[in-house]
Amino acid sequence: MASSHSSSPVPQSNSSDAFFKKEMDATKCFRPVQSLPDVCPKEPTGDPNNLCDSPSLVVDQHRWTIYHSKVNLPAVLNDPRLAKRESDFFTKTWGVDFVDTEVTPSFYLPQITKEHFALYQQEITPREKVHERCKNICTPKDTFNRTLLHTHDKSRTDLEQVPKIFMKPDFALEDSLTFNAVLPWSHFSTAGGKGNRDAASSRLLQEKLSHYLDIVEVNIAHQISLRSEAFFHAMTSQHELQDYLRKTSQAVKLLREKISKIDKVMCEGSLRVLRLSLTRNNCIKAYNKLKLMATVHQTQPTVQLLLSTSEFVGALDLIATTQEVLQQELQGIHSFRHLGSQLCELEKLIDKMMIAEFSTYARNDLNRPLEDDCQILEEERLVSLVFGLLKQRKLNFYEIYGDEMIITAKNIIKQCVVNTVSQIEEIDTEVVVKLADQMRMMNFPQWFDLLKNIFSKFTIFLKRIKATLNTIRSVVFLVLDKNQKTRDLEDTLQKNSAKDSTVDTEVAYLTHEGMFISDAFSEGDLPPVTADTTSQRNISPNSEPCSSDSVSEQECTTDSSSGKEQTSSSVTPGGVELMISDDMKLTDLELVRLANNIQELLYNASDICHDRSVKFLMARAKDGFLEKLNSNEFVALSRLMEGFILDTEQICGRKSMSLRGALQSQANRFVNRFHEERKTKLSLLLDNERWKQAEVPAEFQDLVDSVSDGRISLPEKKPAATEERKPTEFLVVEGQKYATVGTVLLLIRIILEYCQCVDNIPSITTDMLTRLSDLLKYFNSRSCQLVLGAGALQVVGLKTITTKNLALSSRCLQLIVHYIPIIRAHFEARLQPKQFSMLRHFDHIMKDYHDHIAEISAKLVAIMDSLFDKLLSKYEVKAPVPSACFRNICKQMAKMHEAIYDLLPEEQTQMLFLRINASYKLHLKRQLAHLNVVNDGGPLNGLVTSDVAFYTGNLQALKGLNNLDLNMAEIWEQKR
Repeated sequence: MASSHSSSPVPQSNSSDAFFKKEMDATKCFRPVQSLPDVCPKEPTGDPNNLCDSPSLVVDQHRWTIYHSKVNLPAVLNDPRLAKRESDFFTKTWGVDFVDTEVTPSFYLPQITKEHFALYQQEITPREKVHERCKNICTPKDTFNRTLLHTHDKSRTDLEQVPKIFMKPDFALEDSLTFNAVLPWSHFSTAGGKGNRDAASSRLLQEKLSHYLDIVEVNIAHQISLRSEAFFHAMTSQHELQDYLRKTSQAVKLLREKISKIDKVMCEGSLRVLRLSLTRNNCIKAYNKLKLMATVHQTQPTVQLLLSTSEFVGALDLIATTQEVLQQELQGIHSFRHLGSQLCELEKLIDKMMIAEFSTYARNDLNRPLEDDCQILEEERLVSLVFGLLKQRKLNFYEIYGDEMIITAKNIIKQCVVNTVSQIEEIDTEVVVKLADQMRMMNFPQWFDLLKNIFSKFTIFLKRIKATLNTIRSVVFLVLDKNQKTRDLEDTLQKNSAKDSTVDTEVAYLTHEGMFISDAFSEGDLPPVTADTTSQRNISPNSEPCSSDSVSEQECTTDSSSGKEQTSSSVTPGGVELMISDDMKLTDLELVRLANNIQELLYNASDICHDRSVKFLMARAKDGFLEKLNSNEFVALSRLMEGFILDTEQICGRKSMSLRGALQSQANRFVNRFHEERKTKLSLLLDNERWKQAEVPAEFQDLVDSVSDGRISLPEKKPAATEERKPTEFLVVEGQKYATVGTVLLLIRIILEYCQCVDNIPSITTDMLTRLSDLLKYFNSRSCQLVLGAGALQVVGLKTITTKNLALSSRCLQLIVHYIPIIRAHFEARLQPKQFSMLRHFDHIMKDYHDHIAEISAKLVAIMDSLFDKLLSKYEVKAPVPSACFRNICKQMAKMHEAIYDLLPEEQTQMLFLRINASYKLHLKRQLAHLNVVNDGGPLNGLVTSDVAFYTGNLQALKGLNNLDLNMAEIWEQKR
């Protein structure tokens, strides 16, 4: 204690401000200021949020606080309301309610833990070690004399009376064993201490403990008396210490006053600025929130206004934005608690309104007058409806358009029939009520004009549908393209975010905390205290931005909260500019499927038109009207239907088979009827044919000439000339003359009609080929029956079948054979490659015709052969020369030549007579061998030679046979 007096912790100085003027090395002695929550719990601790929540020693030093209340601990423990002598130790010392009373922790004092003394322990540990070393080195001085030793022995004897348990360093009444040893429970009654014996025991224990206390107090007083000098020295030092403390208190008071002045001058204004800035920010937030609430409050009237102008997309966007604002920025506001459900119901109502509006639009678009105008009806309205339906995921809206197409297609046909019937005076609509019956009363030209009108209306109808559906598909593709661009942009941002994440995070953090970036980069140069204080401020979870930049950012963010959805501008094919929002939550698969369904709807429109046209045709064909059409009428009908089919394919891009199938069915019926009529006509002609050469009218010659030019078609009827062209005897075909019968001329025309029908109706090519083959086969077989089979004798009544009939029949067959390759080429050019196998029918027909011609030639030779056999069998070699037999033969040969020369070409005539001559030589040779006439130069040989010379001369004298090589030497037997 003496040493402590000489080294006072308070510096000595003549001036009262010496404490503040002491020079100190700041780098060695300065330590960061630590908050003292246990001593000054309401001092500033670096947290700006707690500036106004606790009392300050600077501000509140002149004001009484709870820290001015001081109570002596013994006075608190000794309850003056109780008697001094009680039977219970606890109630005597600590009061009656000591055991049951729970002391509530103070709300103003912090909870002190061991961590608060960690720094103190770190500082005091080295000093303690030094103290222990010094204690072990320095031995205590023996200042006691023998008297003191005697006194000490006596005191020790007295202290030995005190039980050792009280002297233990770990003495604690909290321990149950220690408690039981000090206060044995056997001295206390379980009945609350009643009875003389228990009272005596309790008093005895109390007196015993009081005795121990007296002994200890006496020893303490003795020890104090031994150290009185040191005690008084300590008291003297205490007075000096109190003087130092008083001076220190005055210095602290002066310091506090200066700090208070500094606080008023330098801090209060800054803090007031901070508070006003925070208040301004809060007011701005409140103002923006109220403005946002006012805007949200106007949502329903605005939606109603947009719906009145059919702005469904704008209404839906407004509802979606309002819902988002309600969930994010206005959540929990009581006045808007029902607005979300009201907006949901309003959104459902808009869905129904859009569907009804789209149905109305489809009805108006399809039912407007079908003029030659394919403009889209109110394109902006259509685009708005489609966007709204896509936004609400109503992806089946195209079905409504499809239903309206079916109804409109029915109405188009009905209206066309009504308009046409009203213009025909022959049809009494009051008598004939049904439209189908009224339609059946029309003749072909009227009905044909009606069908042409229906097809033209359907063509315009399909063009309008295509234009409308293309607009809808363009909207779908715009949304699809927007989705793709959004994904590409997100991918790009994700790639760039890795590079810019560090810098962006620092800048955003510094901006949010209200610091300048230059201050942040120079923060390493700040003193440690400033750095620590700044870090404490930044780490504070409740810190608020206080710069003007942050306020403006908050204002801008709040003002733009209602427009968070980004939009992009696009233009439809019709020139309508669109704003596509980002909330189109449709996948690419859904959009592609929708686009395909819309394209399929266009195909369905074509099918609907074809189906209605088929029903219209079938309704007219019930009474066999279409089957009764002539070839020209059916060809006109077929061309009209083919043109409509091609137009629909060009518009819709896909073939529809219903109308084509109906046309094919009617074409098959037409082909059957066409073929049966021609075959019946040919049969009648053949049955009435007398097989005489007919004159060839000029129109048939023109018909043949047209075929010779390389095209097979019926020539147009020429106007009657002033001078009628006379018919000719022969039909000239490519320079050759053909003698024909009238049936063959008509057959050629019929064949050309078949070919012309194939050109007009390409779909019946295969059927026509089969029917024409059947017709050619029928002519071949029937003409063979009539001529070679001599059927004409019974059918027509001919007396006989002459060589002229045979030759004429052969020439007619040759004329047909001439045209078969031309017909084959004509059909080949109109068949598919896989159908070329059908051309073998013409090859078979060609072979049959050639066989028939050969049979006729053989028949002519056989006629002369039978004549030679009859005449030469009676031949006798005798005078006169020439003999009667040879004269008769030459006469028959001349008749044969006369009959066939004008009918058959010269080459065929020569070949035929060569064959007849060969037969003649064979019979003559046989007869000469029978008569034993040999070529020996005798008289019989001379007679035969004269007859043969007569035969040769007559035969070569015939027209066209003068150069014929008869080789008559073959009649003689060759000598061996």
